[in-house]
Amino acid sequence: MTIWQQPDRTFSTTPTIETRKQASLLVLLLPATIFLLIFFVLPLLIVLVYSFLDRGTYGGVSWTFTFKNYQRLAGSVYWTVLWRSCWLALLTTFACLLVGYPLAFFIATRPQPWRSICLLLVIVPFWTNFLVRTYAWMVLLRTEGVINTLLQGLHLIDKPLTLLFTPFAVGIGLIYGYLPFMVLPLYAAIERFNFSFIEAAHDLGAGDWRTFWQVILPLTRRGILAGSLLVFIPSVGAFITPDILGGAKTLTIGNLIQNQFLKARDWPFGSTLSILMMAVIIIPILFYLRTAEKDAG
Repeated sequence: MTIWQQPDRTFSTTPTIETRKQASLLVLLLPATIFLLIFFVLPLLIVLVYSFLDRGTYGGVSWTFTFKNYQRLAGSVYWTVLWRSCWLALLTTFACLLVGYPLAFFIATRPQPWRSICLLLVIVPFWTNFLVRTYAWMVLLRTEGVINTLLQGLHLIDKPLTLLFTPFAVGIGLIYGYLPFMVLPLYAAIERFNFSFIEAAHDLGAGDWRTFWQVILPLTRRGILAGSLLVFIPSVGAFITPDILGGAKTLTIGNLIQNQFLKARDWPFGSTLSILMMAVIIIPILFYLRTAEKDAG
């Protein structure tokens, strides 16, 4: 005779291992989350709110809601400055890619310990203050600087070239400052590259250039995109390098925002320009995320 018993429906209140792991993870993420909320999200919200306020009588903000700051953006001068900043950032990114890709490929194909030594030489500039490195270029580019003295000593020029306080000087400073941001992601991508693909391409009759364009370049595309993003974003908003090496002749969106906050004391319009710059920066970020999602899928 079979005796039916009602199943035990009592549930254990003891947390499972998976639950404890999730709780531990949340606790570990809490400090970072609080830090990002206070020092990243909150300042962005403050800038967004300030962009809709009016300028105070003696600077700062007046808590009067207005759209006039965004209406001021209709002026062509601001879009000219923004276009100049984006164009300069694109040129900087392209130049860093042209210099950084061969350098990263060279480093990734070196045996140890030369690979570590080359990487160290790339990272060493990070150990020096960015402002100090920028001022060093003034010594090199000024009229009586090292470059003009060397060119005149070699009798290549009769009189000193005007290098300082030009867009050329700003470009050189930006390339020098942000080149490591291009080299390191490229090195990481090339190091993971399977070099047997090159041998396979050669066995199939592909030349060096065809192998590079159809095999190496597509498989290291993620490193190219990451490096380009890391160079383009800070180049758009750069204000130290244009201010020191470009002077008043090379006004960028970063300098314009700096002037609005520190000199004109027009915080609302400075915030509006900051929102405009962030909107421009979001475009390449979205492109990178979409490309990374396609590669992962």
